[in-house]
Amino acid sequence: MLLDTKTAIVYGAGGAIGSAVARAYAREGADVHLVGRTRVTLEEVARRIRHDGGAAHVAQVDVLDRAAVAQHADVVAADGGIDICFNATSNDDVQGTPLLAMQFGEFLRPVTKAVTAHFNIAVAVGRHMTRRGRGVILVMAGGREAIPRLGGSHVAWAALAGLCRQLAAEFGPHGVRVSWLLSPGSPGYDDDQPQDGTGPGEADDATASGETRAAGAPGTAGLLMRHLPSYDEVANIAAFAASDWARTITASEINFTGGAVVD
Repeated sequence: MLLDTKTAIVYGAGGAIGSAVARAYAREGADVHLVGRTRVTLEEVARRIRHDGGAAHVAQVDVLDRAAVAQHADVVAADGGIDICFNATSNDDVQGTPLLAMQFGEFLRPVTKAVTAHFNIAVAVGRHMTRRGRGVILVMAGGREAIPRLGGSHVAWAALAGLCRQLAAEFGPHGVRVSWLLSPGSPGYDDDQPQDGTGPGEADDATASGETRAAGAPGTAGLLMRHLPSYDEVANIAAFAASDWARTITASEINFTGGAVVD
């Protein structure tokens, strides 16, 4: 198994992507700590992981509360260390409104929340990882293709990419990798791939990529591969990126947009 004996914290684990990643980590052998704002949703994800033979723990934490995030990380670290951090928390963005009609507070909100939450989390887990000389921090970010009416989302995603680069530069000499996963928007489903019941209705812990595609966001017609990733595919990429198979990947954007973004 890719993540055998590893300890992972998944923030935003009650959302569609966060829960899929948590289940993939558990399937690959990790001891998974589920963090989010809604305990009942997290408990359901934990129940499914345990039913499948995995190990899962639940904590209700406000990621904007730096002290609470640090306290939880301290508890996890004291029980064997933190090997993996996956952050899929939401940005509470306002989509569908042109910038010319948007209030500055609405525009700034996702930027402020994204930077605050991700900084709080990275610092909390990074302290423990750098002391141990190993660890992986992964961030779920949105796409960077030009899409109108996304409000402050693009600015938030650009800020997260910059934060990840800075973290990678400072944490790298201590053996800690930092990368971000670039999404084309909402994951899709192949016609022959059944949905697993963990869908986009969990707005309280929705992922940073957005669980419903905004007006003007690309469908499969705009993709080179004509295929949006499924939640399971996102989770598999996250499992690989967290594993030792990817141990030379850091300060990197992991592009699984199906060709929506081409460098």
